[in-house]
Amino acid sequence: MKPVLSWAAVVAAGIVILVIGFLIATVWTSIGDSEISPAGWLAMGLGILLTLALGIGLMALVFLSNRRGYDEIGHRDE
Repeated sequence: MKPVLSWAAVVAAGIVILVIGFLIATVWTSIGDSEISPAGWLAMGLGILLTLALGIGLMALVFLSNRRGYDEIGHRDE
């Protein structure tokens, strides 16, 4: 049951992100005198994706480091 809830949470978070992105794009384009070229939309999208990938990658490294014990204080056996 736990893996199903995890995937449901990921799907729900993805849907929320898409809806918020759509709302932001709608408001941005309805402002009037502020247009973004297709290259600008592409650059913004790639920037968002790369930022998310970097954040997720760094958090994954933090969790891996913690689970493998790399964060523990070193002890010498004497």
